[in-house]
Amino acid sequence: MIPLLLQTCMVRFLFAMLTSMAITRRQKEVLDFLSSFTTRNGYSPSYEEIAAGLGLNSLATVHKHVTNLQNKGLLQRAHNRSRSIDVLPARASKKGFERLPLLGRIAAGKPVEAIETAESISLGDIIGNREVYALEVRGDSMRDEHIVSGDYVLVERTRTAREGEIIVALIDGSDATLKRFYKEGNLIRLQPSNTEMAPIYAPAANVNIQGKVLGVLRKYA
Repeated sequence: MIPLLLQTCMVRFLFAMLTSMAITRRQKEVLDFLSSFTTRNGYSPSYEEIAAGLGLNSLATVHKHVTNLQNKGLLQRAHNRSRSIDVLPARASKKGFERLPLLGRIAAGKPVEAIETAESISLGDIIGNREVYALEVRGDSMRDEHIVSGDYVLVERTRTAREGEIIVALIDGSDATLKRFYKEGNLIRLQPSNTEMAPIYAPAANVNIQGKVLGVLRKYA
């Protein structure tokens, strides 16, 4: 039962972490401005001060960003007082990645002696300080890599990749796919790991790398 429990819990921890990570560039600028202003002055800025500090012309835009950050658990507001925008610690850093006991190793081949250990593991041990997001897989083009429909892939956000790495590629600015990456002259070959499917060839200028796969999560129940 431990492998199933581990995978199920790690999926839950991943999405809790990603909720606090998934902010836009402008939202991060608002968050950084709020933090620095409050640290410098000892009180939070008004909407007008946020707009002036970030060069925004619309208070409605400021309100939208603040509301979105509040919904993501990064800000809190008290509606019965002025200057009430408070920056909250990010969820992942406030509590840390919740750790699970690593009770030992289990054989997938020849049985080995079961020895309980006092170690622990968390998703943070896998991800580290990299910017990572999750995607749910649809389709079986990567099934020979044991990535099948319904799995979650952990993707490091990057614009570059080495030959043979599994990447998230955006073709012609609209079609996203999960494939192995190869350069062939002026073309990019996006290679499925499924003998029943043909590779995709596209001009290098038409392929944008969105990230590379770090790992896979699978939930059995």
